[in-house]
Amino acid sequence: MSRLYRGAFIVWVALRYGLDELVLTSFQKPWLRIVARIVSVGRNLDAPRGQRLREALERLGPIFVKFGQVLSTRRDLLPPDIADELAWLQDRVPPFPSSIAIATIERAFRRPVAEIFVQFDETPVASASIAQVHFATIRDRQGIVRDVAVKVLRPGMRVVMEKDLALMKMMAGWVENLSADGKRLKPREVVAEFDKYLHDELDLVREAANAAQLRRNMEKLELVMIPEMFWDFCHPEVMVMERMHGVPIAQLDRLRAAGVDIPKLARDGVTIFFTQVFRDGFFHADMHPGNIQVSLAPATFGRYISLDFGIVGTLTESDKEYLAQNFVAFFRRDYKRVAELHLESGWVPEGTRIDELEAAIRTVCEPYFDRPLKEISLGMVLMRLFQTSRRFHVEIQPQLVLLQKTLLNIEGLGRQLDPELDLWATAKPFLEKWMIDQIGPKRLFAQLRAEAPRYAKLLPQFPRLLHEFLENRPADHRRELLELLAAQKRTNRLLQIVIAVGIGFVLGLIVMQAVVRIRLF
Repeated sequence: MSRLYRGAFIVWVALRYGLDELVLTSFQKPWLRIVARIVSVGRNLDAPRGQRLREALERLGPIFVKFGQVLSTRRDLLPPDIADELAWLQDRVPPFPSSIAIATIERAFRRPVAEIFVQFDETPVASASIAQVHFATIRDRQGIVRDVAVKVLRPGMRVVMEKDLALMKMMAGWVENLSADGKRLKPREVVAEFDKYLHDELDLVREAANAAQLRRNMEKLELVMIPEMFWDFCHPEVMVMERMHGVPIAQLDRLRAAGVDIPKLARDGVTIFFTQVFRDGFFHADMHPGNIQVSLAPATFGRYISLDFGIVGTLTESDKEYLAQNFVAFFRRDYKRVAELHLESGWVPEGTRIDELEAAIRTVCEPYFDRPLKEISLGMVLMRLFQTSRRFHVEIQPQLVLLQKTLLNIEGLGRQLDPELDLWATAKPFLEKWMIDQIGPKRLFAQLRAEAPRYAKLLPQFPRLLHEFLENRPADHRRELLELLAAQKRTNRLLQIVIAVGIGFVLGLIVMQAVVRIRLF
């Protein structure tokens, strides 16, 4: 019954905010139009469509707010005005009662809060769709009192999530079947992608592990600070991390007043991102301004502070090679190479003509070169390439869509900090160095070093493996191999005789010279 009521409420909200006009611009069945008008009598559609969608998602609760956040990343599917409006959904969720947060913590650790923390601030400092954060102090293993931030999962999220996801999947099927416009938006794929992200974010231990990996990767770069995780205080519903002290990056006036070099901050942000992508293949994929601060402490002045690690992206070596070569080929205007890369990646169906794909890519990319390089958006280039690929019936890998979304975030942030930022000038050294590392001697030695333990283990087994191979081979192949081995032995004996004769001859010459010299003296 509750599921039926929830479904009815979702439909009412969707109609009240005019989402039927937003998604299904051409109902195929007239009676559905009539029902929609009756149910939503008195609705006002004067507000822009993106605003109406955002407000509807906020009315439906945290799971739908999170869905809107994820949906805002799919700029390859959404019009820009809707994607921009949905991006405002970050951190706009009211906090839940502190008593519920305390009960969650005590249930997770089976102890009263007073025994877990030296001090716990009941007033939340931040609230988002999945969790909220409280400040506290703990005593670590060395007995040192540390300031920490405690992230607590919203109560009942898993139960609500499963119910709402089931309803979303059902509605996605309706949208896809009722309208051609619905099919174009691929609602089932979007809901499936959201399902994966949401399950990942509901495990705070997973988020803590992501943060720990990023912290190790970025430790020597000295451009970004990532909080330390306190594993004795981490649980799937509770995460305790080092408290970071910084100024939100959106407060530019405050940063300028403190003396922060804003253009350098913009360049550092791009450096951090491309280091994570092309060096590590492991990148923070939710880098909106709400998750970024800047340190004003003397020892770390001007460094980024990165927060919220629920969504990270990973890239394989082949992914990185595809991206690097695409970017380099694009900026050389080598569209044929871009087309060949699509074929080599295996994402273009067999039989696709390179000249046709090359022409399509040229049509998309060439207009960018009428502008200065600093005005070229790498994120838009990547998105255009993906769109061209889809025209040739290619499904782009999810990790690359996530990368494109993050790159757009980084570009937007970088140009907000410094409108003159030349992203290509910042990115080019990373791409060129990565390409050199892939084909140079350093790469060869690195691969040999990586494979050395494996070969060291196999070498002692080689005689036994060769013997087993010979025993199991068919008789003719075995006879041929034995004949080759016998021929090799005869050759070895012949070489030994020749070498022995040669050595004897040389020794004879030496003896003869020695005798002649003795006679001369």
